[in-house]
Amino acid sequence: MTQPKLKFSLGEYAARLEKTRRAMETKGVDLLVVSDPSNMAWLTGYDGWSFYVHQAVIVPPQGEPIWFGRGQDANGAKFTTYLKHDNIVGYPDHYVQSTERHPMDYLSGILTERDFGKLTIGVEMDNYWFSAAAFGALQKHLPNARFVDATALVNWQRAVKSETEIGYMRNAARIVEAMHARIFDKIEVGMRKCDLVAEIYDAGTRGVDGIGGDYPAIVPLLPSGVEASAPHLTWDDQPLKKGEGTFFEIAGCYNRYHLPLSRTVFLGKPTQAFLDAEKATLEGMEAGLAVARPGNTCEDIANAFFAVLKKYGIVKDNRTGYPIGLSYPPDWGERTMSLRPGDRTELKPGMTFHFMTGLWLDDMGFETTESILITDSGVECFANVPRRLMVKD
Repeated sequence: MTQPKLKFSLGEYAARLEKTRRAMETKGVDLLVVSDPSNMAWLTGYDGWSFYVHQAVIVPPQGEPIWFGRGQDANGAKFTTYLKHDNIVGYPDHYVQSTERHPMDYLSGILTERDFGKLTIGVEMDNYWFSAAAFGALQKHLPNARFVDATALVNWQRAVKSETEIGYMRNAARIVEAMHARIFDKIEVGMRKCDLVAEIYDAGTRGVDGIGGDYPAIVPLLPSGVEASAPHLTWDDQPLKKGEGTFFEIAGCYNRYHLPLSRTVFLGKPTQAFLDAEKATLEGMEAGLAVARPGNTCEDIANAFFAVLKKYGIVKDNRTGYPIGLSYPPDWGERTMSLRPGDRTELKPGMTFHFMTGLWLDDMGFETTESILITDSGVECFANVPRRLMVKD
């Protein structure tokens, strides 16, 4: 077996584990079952497209974490994690998508064998990858355990990025810059959207300057015309039309670290509605960036942005940003804080956000966004893409 390819030092993984255990102690959790693949990767390095079956990283009271997953994926854990092979546990394949047994039945036996069956166990209850059936199986087979909701416990430990993580996000920024350059170079009236998406994927995967791209957690989003009033439509094989605007919400990705960035392209002469949306968005973004600094809060950014929109008579009834970093499908956000009124989370150096200033109005959509890093003295925008409505005749 070859040596694992680790993306971070053993010291950084050890520090992450210690932070997690301190958070567990604060919450009264003895043992943590982590099903979120982003949290699994952050704690151990595990990286594989295996999250469609049940898997987990177990954080016990002492010692190394335990990787638990499908037996055929165990070698993937050996290739990508620092864990001793005794702490990589695969379950037999007849547990996969079975109506008679559940992988968490098997995990319950492992926990009992290791004398963990009577502990207070934290599970990520509100999580894409942890099902009601998984919880039911653990409860059934660990009757002496006490279960508590530990949703986002690990996510919160990821909020402040290390220098290595920030470096990976800078690489992702170079990639997303190339993706937007490719879009503007190739887009034209009559081009099928699917062909333009092929260019986006090509640019994002090939990367730039020797930096190869990873797959993003969200596919390209690029609705046009009135359909751009809906924020999460993907693409079809229809041609792009003159006189319509299309926003492109995409992300560069490097070593699973994401750098989202949105821009809007108008084919032909922009309508006044687009010019008005551009003016309000850019002015509001500047107001938000001006207060994005340590000691302020998430809501300070949102309130500054929304105040400008209000001046222009625009109502945005959704949050205007979220933390970003390491992620897997279906979401590149970290699912903790939000840039919205009421979120009093203090901004700290090393926090990273997608400042999502998108507007989805009655008959159009406009997105010009930035991904930002909170620095010691203020804020830095990761990417360098012209911050304006992109116009192509």
